[in-house]
Amino acid sequence: MIVEPMPLASLVTLVNEWGTRPREVAGEQTRPYPAVAGLDLGVPSGIDSDDRALTRLADRIYPVFAATGGRERTELLTALLRASGVRPVVHLADGRPAAGWSVTAPRYAIAAAATLALRDHLARYGGARLGTCAGRDCADVYVDASPTQDRRYCSVTCQNRARVAAYRARQRG
Repeated sequence: MIVEPMPLASLVTLVNEWGTRPREVAGEQTRPYPAVAGLDLGVPSGIDSDDRALTRLADRIYPVFAATGGRERTELLTALLRASGVRPVVHLADGRPAAGWSVTAPRYAIAAAATLALRDHLARYGGARLGTCAGRDCADVYVDASPTQDRRYCSVTCQNRARVAAYRARQRG
């Protein structure tokens, strides 16, 4: 089965919405999971993606974002790639040979698409552009696309909360 790298925005959504750590820190353990239908997982339609499987996958991917060093991040990602069983192939696309990625069984497709997205990103930009939110009540992951490469928060909302809290702390003395 041919798989494509998952779009990074979908990967971030997957980890933040299904990952145990982001949901626990945000106090959202009992909140229902979002619909998978609107998420581009990088796999052919019809691939089973139940909430428990997505949670397990998100929990395996989260440490790649949370890793503090390049060696740790690459070792974690290499283990994920091996576990997904993804392998390079040449296949026909519109009647022409094309390079691609394949897995042996549909159950590995989403994990392969997610790890391929991380692999491509790390190879192109390095690990410094992946991270977890520095917000006090947030553990969401992010991909830093800023030109200054200094993102610390998952969203402007978390960044503003931190700035307001710091301002109020300074005002109190």
